[in-house]
Amino acid sequence: MNDAYAQPAEKPVCVSCHASQTGRGGRPVALWKNSIHAQNGISCNHCHGGEPNDSVNAMSPARGFLGVPLESAIPAFCGRCHVGIREDYLNSAHGRALGRGGPTCVTCHGSHDVAKVTLDIINEQRCGSCHPFERARAIKQAMAPNENRLVRIEHDLTLLRGRGVDTAEQEKSLFALKNRYHRLFHNVDVIRVTGEAAAIGKEMDAQQTFLADRQSEQLQRKIWGVFAVGILLIVALICHLLKKTYD
Repeated sequence: MNDAYAQPAEKPVCVSCHASQTGRGGRPVALWKNSIHAQNGISCNHCHGGEPNDSVNAMSPARGFLGVPLESAIPAFCGRCHVGIREDYLNSAHGRALGRGGPTCVTCHGSHDVAKVTLDIINEQRCGSCHPFERARAIKQAMAPNENRLVRIEHDLTLLRGRGVDTAEQEKSLFALKNRYHRLFHNVDVIRVTGEAAAIGKEMDAQQTFLADRQSEQLQRKIWGVFAVGILLIVALICHLLKKTYD
């Protein structure tokens, strides 16, 4: 993520203005505050444009203000940052139905209360509002084992790195796997998702083999360390007893 987004210089005037409003005017800020965008420093101007530090020009088209996009323009609007996801969406059955009643980004993710994507987003209430849930259920079941494994592997690699183990190559590989996994969220082809999920699972097997080997090495070193300390203590005790005997 761009560092310029991670640490905004000050609160944008659009946030200050809308936060002071009641009803419809203040609702976007209230929703945005709990979003993954807010957590990562993505504010109103990063999506809607305009001048964030000048109330006069905050909504000036000359300063890049875009306002609210038309429904058909939403994928391109969000896709300015989420380029790969936009491509996946447009190539999917959802994207091909754009402008003909198909869902857009905000249909599933919301417009301001955007949450971090997990498998929870695939549920009967959301998916079943447009079509039967069976296909989405099959996709979710194919993806579910990978989500939990990715979390565990990332956690274990972090622990190993903290113990001085070089995990750079594995973390780079894991990052690529996570990207492949997350791109499946916008593919509604059950056969393709199932096959790709299985391929990702096999690559995670290699990650877990690496983790098991390194953890085994760490355990052996710990055992040998304890053994060495024990030998030294025994030697020290024998020396102490010999000294007392001679004294």
